[in-house]
Amino acid sequence: MGTRVLRTSLCDMLDIEYPILSAGMGPNTLGEQTGAPVDLVVAVSEAGGMGVLGGSGYSIEELRDAIREIKSRTDKPYGVDLLLPKNIAGIEEMAAMGAQELPLSQVIATLPEPYRAWIAQMRSDLDIPEVEIMVRTDTTTMRPQEAVAVCIEEKVPLFCAGLGNPGWMVEEAHANGIKVLAITGNTKNAKRMADSGIDLLVAQGHEAGGHTGRIGTMALIPPCIDAAYPIPVLAAGGIADGRGLAGALAMGCVGVWVGTRFLATTEGGASDTIKENIVKATDEDTIVSTMFTGKTLRAIKSSFHDAWAASGLEALPFPMQIMISSALFQGFMQANIADYIGGFAGQAVGTIHEIKPAGEVVDDMVAQAADILTKKLPDSVKAE
Repeated sequence: MGTRVLRTSLCDMLDIEYPILSAGMGPNTLGEQTGAPVDLVVAVSEAGGMGVLGGSGYSIEELRDAIREIKSRTDKPYGVDLLLPKNIAGIEEMAAMGAQELPLSQVIATLPEPYRAWIAQMRSDLDIPEVEIMVRTDTTTMRPQEAVAVCIEEKVPLFCAGLGNPGWMVEEAHANGIKVLAITGNTKNAKRMADSGIDLLVAQGHEAGGHTGRIGTMALIPPCIDAAYPIPVLAAGGIADGRGLAGALAMGCVGVWVGTRFLATTEGGASDTIKENIVKATDEDTIVSTMFTGKTLRAIKSSFHDAWAASGLEALPFPMQIMISSALFQGFMQANIADYIGGFAGQAVGTIHEIKPAGEVVDDMVAQAADILTKKLPDSVKAE
């Protein structure tokens, strides 16, 4: 069989072959790689989709270096995803400490006593080491306006706002030939973002891994398409194969934004343990919690979630909650306490059974979707 053809208006807009974008999963606020490194971006773009660099957690200069590395390795279009939070808790306090890198223990020492006590108790009960990590105050998430400026200076083909409304930078982006994508989990924000002048909107359902909303993908897509019109909409949440891609196109989307399936690839930036957890997990093995970042986030269930729930503590505002989870998670990793290591993932884990190259994921999705859309509907389906 020759190369399959599967094109939508998204392909023409972004100059790509297939309507598949990898979600911009990036290193966290502490700079630990968790999702979409340069290797994955290049692999997806070279396969005909669009790879999106997860830029959250990079320093400003690391972001620039990563963008330039992508450009040196592929001439295909790519995207960059940044978090644009309205408020960044603790940034002034950390800045007052006078360094671009601070020992995590120094930041933890500023937290309310109940949180410090819980961290100490967890370390004692599980006999895990206190892993010293450097907290970086020069990351793209801490300095979003400077990060956006880098993307504009580098003229990235597609800017993606993984969190927040990018309307404030659309005019300058367009002046530099950059298209802008935003992500929503509800209809109200779909309308607000569309009105801000963006070019593309991702409607991300509750099934999605990482930061996610409250509405399921199939219930979310139709009203978002209506609310955002005429802005084209991509689907996200629970999509990991060609069946999900075909379904999204049938509902009126121009493409898909895929995270967990690309995380579980050869090029995905997650640790081998987390990739293995994705492969082993069933569709009921994920949970939404504020434990990791202070915002609702879907991950594979672990004993860490149970311990946090039993603590009775309220999550601190983003990104201070990340300091708490990181203070313990790195200890779990170093001590290899598997029951406490889950990893970010969506409910699509139930359809992921192997780790394979990202290019194969793109090829398989396209082939399966093309078959469904051309001839392989179930025999029980009839239409005239």
